Parts: sequence; structure tokens; C-alpha cells
Amino acid sequence: MKYFFTLFSIAFFITCAAFSQEKVVKYTVSNGETINQIAQKFKVTPYDIYQLNPDARTSLKPNTVLLIPNNSGKTTAKKDETLAKKNGNTKEIIHEVQPKETFYSIEKKYGISDEALKAANPFLEKDGVQIGQKLVIPAKGVASKSSLVNKTIKERAKEKYVYHDVAAKETKFSIAKKYNTTIEDLERRNPGIVENLPIGYRLIISGIAPKEEVIAAVPNVVKPAETKKTDTSKKVTTYMEYQVKPKETFYSLGRIFHLTQEELTELNPSLSEGVKEGMVLKVPSGYVASVPIIVKEEQKQTEKQTEKPAENKGGIQILEKVKSETVSADPEVVELSKKRGQNERKKLVLLLPFNIAKMQNDTVGFANRIKTDKFLNMTLDFYSGAMMAIDSAKTLKLPIDVSIYDSQETKSTSNIPSLITQNKLQDANAIIGPFYQTNAETTANTLRLHNVPVISPLSKDSANPIDNLYQSIPTNDVVRNTIFDYMRSKNGNIVAVVDKKKESVINYIKQNQKGVAFASLTETGGLDVASLKSLLLPNRMNYVVMETANTAMVKYTIKALIDAQKTCQIQLVILEPNSTLDTDEIYFENLVKLKLMYPSVSRESDQSGVLIFEKEYKLKNKVNPNTYATRGFDVTFDTMMRLVQGKTYQETADLMTTEQVDNKFQYYKKEDGGHANKGVYILYYDSDLTLKVAN
Repeated sequence: MKYFFTLFSIAFFITCAAFSQEKVVKYTVSNGETINQIAQKFKVTPYDIYQLNPDARTSLKPNTVLLIPNNSGKTTAKKDETLAKKNGNTKEIIHEVQPKETFYSIEKKYGISDEALKAANPFLEKDGVQIGQKLVIPAKGVASKSSLVNKTIKERAKEKYVYHDVAAKETKFSIAKKYNTTIEDLERRNPGIVENLPIGYRLIISGIAPKEEVIAAVPNVVKPAETKKTDTSKKVTTYMEYQVKPKETFYSLGRIFHLTQEELTELNPSLSEGVKEGMVLKVPSGYVASVPIIVKEEQKQTEKQTEKPAENKGGIQILEKVKSETVSADPEVVELSKKRGQNERKKLVLLLPFNIAKMQNDTVGFANRIKTDKFLNMTLDFYSGAMMAIDSAKTLKLPIDVSIYDSQETKSTSNIPSLITQNKLQDANAIIGPFYQTNAETTANTLRLHNVPVISPLSKDSANPIDNLYQSIPTNDVVRNTIFDYMRSKNGNIVAVVDKKKESVINYIKQNQKGVAFASLTETGGLDVASLKSLLLPNRMNYVVMETANTAMVKYTIKALIDAQKTCQIQLVILEPNSTLDTDEIYFENLVKLKLMYPSVSRESDQSGVLIFEKEYKLKNKVNPNTYATRGFDVTFDTMMRLVQGKTYQETADLMTTEQVDNKFQYYKKEDGGHANKGVYILYYDSDLTLKVAN
């Protein structure tokens, strides 16, 4: 696919040569670079780059050649230079952000205002201060003496940045009109909406919002002076105390509480000296749902907070002492089903293997363990996704209490029996975890008489028959069976090309998939092309299942199938990921011609809900969600939604098939006992080079 995209890009750039010589420059993307980094390098906005490179919205691969407007940066520079000259200072300052620097420290260092810094670097409004950024520092007094915003002091006092969540049937035009701005400004500040406007997308908007809409856009944000009003028709904001955590800045606090630096300082005059770890701040209590969750260590008589972040990994706070963590959604219940009692609350338990006690006695050090311990990283990623699901439950005001315990598990040991006894887990409505299959089965067996459903979140093993155990990941045999069932449902002629080394695949097909014809192999183990072609039927779809890691066999098979497409309908199928197909020796365009198809327990989707999750996860954790983080969200959110449908988890598992971000949950009762998931996607490459889900 890289080869095809490169050819397409070269052809496009040749046709645009005359244009690019005058107005654009060409730039080759380096490994790991992002659009924001490139935009900063050329002093243009991501929106400017997307206008010339639409494909960059969906993927940005190393060695891709981008068109960059070469006049935008110069124009900006000239404007800044002109402003500087008016103030008697023509020297341009470029500042590279260093570790631990914040908005406040940079502004204090150069004696400039927050408004001036953001006006000279518009991307800061969305991305915040990041290590390694190159910032343009305007001359002192520029922001106050020039007409950067072309508004009077009175108008600027009314203007503030607000957020708007896109509702159903809203359009860019209606939103722009509502906030007295333009569609162009909306797209410039929110590049993700240029092509479409997903429902639920959170927009950054600059403008004077209608008086009746400001509260809706930024709920519960009331300045201190406003709390003194005695007008009972207006809702008065209540406040709570919040302790500043390590590495928090004005920017991160503003994200949590939706307050500007000025508003935070007005509430807390001590912030005029900067944000310091351990400070106790006065903040609106309406945003308690957005505040990182407080960990409680249960003791015999008292309960005290023991939250001590020791390390940051992608914005996820790692806690040194975790015995239990209790999260309660808003007590105001939103009824999702009339069959459910109004005050009925559900109890969900997560058993996650943090192994905190082990780390406390580890001489290697926590930071080094984070770098080397894959199992710990997997746990933390799953946890970060689960926390996103819990935040979503708060937003929806679901009547659920979530408790998270450190299961302290290895393959053969855990502290689960004592957790069940000490915390009365037999009263839970559902339990997610443990991770290891043996521990999940032990938990299910212990709680079997209490009929508590135990959801195994990550194991692919075939489970022992336990009635209250639910395997959330389809087993390998279920995955394989699904694609064979699909091919038969299309009345396909199924032919197998299988390497002699793939003995397990050969045995599986012979024992479970009757009627599949095997293409013959030569004495040296290669493909007998004549035998393969003789098995293809002209009047039916021919599904050719290819299982081999041998590059030569792959090439011969593909070549023979493309040649046979002149007289037959053919689709190439693989049963599991094949790294040989990702090498440069196998042309991606040939796989597209054969519409390569395979089964998968997850999918790639561009639905609005999926895009919102990915955006919100990156905003909170500063990294894109990986497989385990998405899995953590999907399993947790799916479980919570099932619990509030007015039925037991068991009943919803028997009746409902659900889809979340990447995963499908289609549970069925196994003949020997227990439940398994057969939620498998059939994916294929279409002629437009995109990966699609087969019907």
C-alpha cells in the first residue's frame, strides 16, 4: 500500500509542479512526525496543510511528500515583525519549550500576556504547551497596543473561548450563526470537521456566544462576583477543594475545570506565583466528574485518601498504593428503561493485576519496570480505557458504583479469595477480570452459587464449563469457524492452499470443515499451479484460503489467482495475520485485486462515536489508544450498559448483540456450560483501497 500511495503522490505532484514552485514547498514526512509538528515547523496551521493534502487527514506515513504553503508562515512573520516595529522592537524571538515549562513560566520569562502568546501561536489553544515546541514570542506590549483581535476593550471582555458539543441535525452553518462566527473559522479551529460534522464532536469556538447559550456551552462556570448575587432565578455555583498533582499546569487545570488562567487566578490569588504541586485550590464542584478519581484505602475503622502518583505514562496516573478504588456515578438517575426501578443501583467490580505490593519491594525501580514489564503496561492501558468508560457512565448519569481492586495475580497465584471475603464481592452485579484464565475460572467457581457473572477480558483460551463465566474474546476456533460459515452462506467454492508446515491448519480444516478441496503440492513442497486452477469453478465465487509463510508460495498463488480471474470469480482468504503479506516483495495492489479477506475480533471504523472516543482518549492521555486501551473501554462500557437495561447481565447476554468502539459482543451458551463470544468481523480490502466489513 505504501508503494501505491507513493506512486499516486508522485503523479499528483508532477501535475502540480508549476503551482508548487510559486506557492508551496514539498516536504517529506519523517518517521513519527505529526501534522501539528509539521505545521509548527513551517509556521502554518494544520488546516492549511489539510487543504493541500486531503489524504493526510486519514493517514500520515513516513516518506509521504506533503505540499506546504510557503507564504502563510512569511505572512505571519511579517505581521509579527510589523507589530514589533510599531513598539520599537524588531527582534524576533523563537523559544523552544523545555521540560516542566508551562504557559505561566514562559509568559513570566518574557513578560508577555497569555493573550499575546496564544495570538502569536494559535495552535496552543488546542494542543497546549508541549516539550520541543517552537514558539514565536511577540515583543512586549504587542498584544495590548496593537489590533491583534481588532476589537475594543469592551468587546474583548465579552469574548471567551467556549466549547460546543455537536447535536443531532446541527450544521456548521447553524453553529457558526449561533456563536456569531464563520464556517471558515470553525474549520480552522477544528480541522477534524472539514469533511463531516460528527454528532457529539466537541468544537472549540471563539466568539461572543448568545447570553442564553453561554451556560449551556460551559455549564456551572460562574465567576466569584456572580455568586454574590441574590437573584434566586440564577443557579449559584458551589465550590470544592482540589489538590494540585505533580506536573499539572494552568493548561491541564483549565482542561479539567473549563476555566481560563485568569479565572483560576481570580479564585485562587496564590496562583499568581505559578502552579505548584500540593497547592489546595478552590474550584467549581460541578466539575468533580472530570477530576481524576480519588483512590481510597479501606482500613478497619477509618478511611483515608492515599493517592500518590509515582509515574506518568501517556498521561495516565499510576498509583503506588491501591487496595480498592470506588467510583460513584452522579446520584441523579437517567432512566434507560421503564422496567428498572428509579433508585436501583448496580455494583460493578474490576479485578486488575497492578501488583502494587510486588513493586514496592522491587529494587529495580518503578520507572524501569514501566519500560520493561509488558504485562504491567498492558494492565495500565486496559485500566486507562476502563476509566474512559467510567467517565462516560458519569456523563450519562448511570446508576452504577464501580470498585477497582488490585488482584495481585500471576499465572498461578492471586489474592482474589481474600478480596471476595473482605469486600463481599458476592454482592456484585458483574465482575470484570482477572486477566489470567486460571484466575478467572477460580473467581467464577467461587461465586458460582451466588450467580455473579465473571467476564474474562483478555484470555483467548477455551474456558472450562462454568455457568457464570463469560469469555469476551472469541477463541481461535470460533474465529476460523465464522469465516467458513460466511463463505458457505455465499454458496462459495472453498479451495485451500496450505503449506506442509501448517499442520495444525490442515488438521483443523479436515476435522471441522468438510467439503474443502486442497490444492496439490509438488515434491519439494511448492504449489502445483495446475492443480489449483483445476479446482476453481467458473459459475461460483471461489474462495481460496491461503495459509503459508513461504514468500515463493505466496507469490505463485497470487499470480495464479490473478491469471484465473479472467474466467472465474476469486477472493483470497487468510485465517490469521500473515506477516509475509506485509513485505515489499508482495505488491499490495495485487491483494486489493483479489479483495483479500480475513476474520478479526476487532475492526477499524470511522463512525462518529469511534472518532469521538479516539479524540477524547488522546486529549486525556496524550497518546492514541492502543488495542488494550480500546479493549478496556469496550468491555467495561458494554458491561455497564447491559447492567442498566432492566434485565440481569445473564439475560442481556442471551438476548443482545452489541458493538462498541472496536469489538462486537455476541455471547452464546456453550453446550458444556458457560458463555463464549462469537462476535467476529469479516474484513476485506475493497477496490478503493479501504478496509471494509463484509455483509
